[in-house]
Amino acid sequence: MNWHEWEPRFIQFLQEQMASDGAHDLAHVRRVVRNAKLLAQQEDAALAVVLPAAWLHDCVAVPKDSPQRSQASRLAAVTAVAFLQQSDYPAAHLEAIAHAIAAHSFSANIPPQTVEAKVVQDADRLDALGAVGIARTFLVGGVMGRPLYEERDPFCRARAADDHVATIDHFYTKLLRLPQTMQTAAGKQEAEKRAAFMHQFLAQFAAEIGEDENGLVPQVDG
Repeated sequence: MNWHEWEPRFIQFLQEQMASDGAHDLAHVRRVVRNAKLLAQQEDAALAVVLPAAWLHDCVAVPKDSPQRSQASRLAAVTAVAFLQQSDYPAAHLEAIAHAIAAHSFSANIPPQTVEAKVVQDADRLDALGAVGIARTFLVGGVMGRPLYEERDPFCRARAADDHVATIDHFYTKLLRLPQTMQTAAGKQEAEKRAAFMHQFLAQFAAEIGEDENGLVPQVDG
């Protein structure tokens, strides 16, 4: 497969398809593709499935707060396959590509059935962790108009985490749980490394906002 020919075609299609979303832009796709290439090499996955799926996994954008959010990956799978068919991509790979795209999403809750789908899912979830994951989290929180943290209990020690309430809550509703969901050994190893960095960030964040041992923000007179 001549990827030097196909990748510019994927990029052109994405530029025509993708809505403005700083957390799911072309830079995000490029990072996922990079992750997918590394994982595919370590997991002996077929690039003819992994790379198109990684490039096209977000070709349909559904806002985070949309009731159709859980359908986004299925819609992307349908759109991607239609594009690949029109582009004369080898038909033998289309079903596997569609499954890898549909199964990549956290909210879709579709178990990946192939090593290629596992690689694409892990590659996407890695981009929600580490330094980039932190940056993306606050980018989305700002767009949604959410405060940085809930002052009464910033780190969800005495309440259920709810990322509709505050951005920091998203670490507890989803992000720090991602290493447990990784499907490949290589993906899990990298996810744990990135999650450890996020724990360090949260510890520094706690120190800077003056959190005490009970998880509360003390009132400072004057």
